Amino acid sequence: MKRSLLCLSMLLATSVFAKLPAPVLTDEAKAKAEETKARTAWTAKVTNYKLCLSMDRAASNYFKTAATTGKAVKPAAALPACADPGPFNYVAATAAPAVK
Repeated sequence: MKRSLLCLSMLLATSVFAKLPAPVLTDEAKAKAEETKARTAWTAKVTNYKLCLSMDRAASNYFKTAATTGKAVKPAAALPACADPGPFNYVAATAAPAVK
């Protein structure tokens, strides 16, 4: 009994390691994946822009409060301004026609 359970469990365990075939993506699914990839990149840019704005607000608040308390503060380092990524707009790349 124990031996048959052991054999059965080993058989089931080896079937877990079986590799599934890669899914076949249609052109529509590939386009949707590209759009999702572009939206994710845009979302990262928006997040970085909001982080930049919040860091600017925190720095200006620090300099303002330090000046009122009379602390000697070094001037802020020159950094590029925060770049607004704008609204999301995705233009799907069209496939080049096949040359015969």
